[in-house]
Amino acid sequence: MLPKLELTRMAQAMAAQAGARMGVIAQNVANADTPGYKARDLPDFANTYRESEPLRATRPGHFGASERPIPPEARIVAATGAPNGNTVSLEGEMVKAAEVRQNHEMALAIYRSTSDLVRTALGAGR
Repeated sequence: MLPKLELTRMAQAMAAQAGARMGVIAQNVANADTPGYKARDLPDFANTYRESEPLRATRPGHFGASERPIPPEARIVAATGAPNGNTVSLEGEMVKAAEVRQNHEMALAIYRSTSDLVRTALGAGR
């Protein structure tokens, strides 16, 4: 079995993060009329991946790799709210949902391209 390529691991992590963030956005939209509900969000993929994939020391003189941190939970988004204490902005959530959809599609495109390259390299073609 071939070891998992770094690029495919990154694409899978990006797709998983997009799915998790879309779930949080869906909860925000579902609770848009709930009095006192505080909108939540997950950090963007770049920050999450940077924290979960520390730099590796590949030769002497490189910084050492630290222990992997625990992924952050969904955090409350600081926002002004409605008179009932709700902080969900449906327009803002829709913008975030479109951004997350684009990130998910990009992750799938990266994964497909990497798979095609591996198949070509192994002589399997398409």
